Amino acid sequence: MNQKTPLFELHQQTGAKIVPFGGWDMPLHYGSQVEEHHKVRRDAGMFDVSHMARVDLHGKGVRQFLRCLVANNVDKLTVSGKALYSCMLNVRGGVIDDLIIYFLRDDWFRLVVNAATRDKDLAWIEDQAKQAHEVEIEPRPDLAMIAVQGPNGRDKTCVALGDAVKGATADLKPFSAVEINDYFIARTGYTGEDGFEILLPNERAPDVWRALQRAGVAPCGLGARDTLRLEAGMNLYGADMDDDTTPLESGLTWTVAWEPKDRDFIGRQALVKQRERGVTRKLVGLLLLDKGVLRSHQQVTCAAGRQGEITSGTFSPTLGRAIAMARVPAEVQIGDSCQIEIRGKRLDAQVVKYPFVRHGKSCLPELRL
Repeated sequence: MNQKTPLFELHQQTGAKIVPFGGWDMPLHYGSQVEEHHKVRRDAGMFDVSHMARVDLHGKGVRQFLRCLVANNVDKLTVSGKALYSCMLNVRGGVIDDLIIYFLRDDWFRLVVNAATRDKDLAWIEDQAKQAHEVEIEPRPDLAMIAVQGPNGRDKTCVALGDAVKGATADLKPFSAVEINDYFIARTGYTGEDGFEILLPNERAPDVWRALQRAGVAPCGLGARDTLRLEAGMNLYGADMDDDTTPLESGLTWTVAWEPKDRDFIGRQALVKQRERGVTRKLVGLLLLDKGVLRSHQQVTCAAGRQGEITSGTFSPTLGRAIAMARVPAEVQIGDSCQIEIRGKRLDAQVVKYPFVRHGKSCLPELRL
């Protein structure tokens, strides 16, 4: 039996197509995935992301624990509400999960991790905490989570939630959060657009969802969320990275804080060795030049017969072209030509730098909108 979010009945009433995802029954779309995609790029859309796991860490030893647990450095977090994106690694440098860490107080940090990896993540965190001092782990299933995304998303959220929220979020910087009444509102997202991710008590979620709808925010499902994140060049766990791939192979080297050198985070030694000898594969963007749709696991043939594989692929509603992220040999360069194996045919594509789209505009010189 799959789990259901506090908004499940509302999704059914709105006519959502429900699908299983990461152990949850979630809305795939409410009629048109493409229309929902465009709504986020051009106006405002909202996603039920209550399936993602919220975990609070308490205690005097939390900061030191996180300095070891994740590859990025939580010492960057000194202002309450500030957020940090990082990977949590195994000893081989493989990615257990990617997550967002919020600093609330010196003895209180909040983690948001992926739904499909929730149990694995919690087991890993609890196991590592056995070696730590004064760290208490508190899962927060009592909190729902709604992501409002799009160029008008923040303004429409303030209309829906009132003047108090408008005042509290007026000066909120990207990758920061604020607590107001019983809302925890972060200026973060997974679409390449501006917006908020709102944590709130489960019992409040349906009323807030309805208020956002009245303010003109369109309900959107997992389908649009995936095409939006891929256009924005954002990794999907289990596709673009996993336990057997490192951040250096997954376009996430920027999330690894190498300094100070004495911070011995889990997986550091493996990453240092990989960096010294050089990676043999890397993540790149692909733009299909022929007609077709790119999908995960399709084979990529680059110059001199070098082989790679698509990790995530889709048809981009914003660009009107097929795009993908692919793991290819390290020698492959931006601008190189390649071919994709699709149904027994080899179609031409070009290696490009992602993101493909940000804030509604093409990032590709080849496709300026």
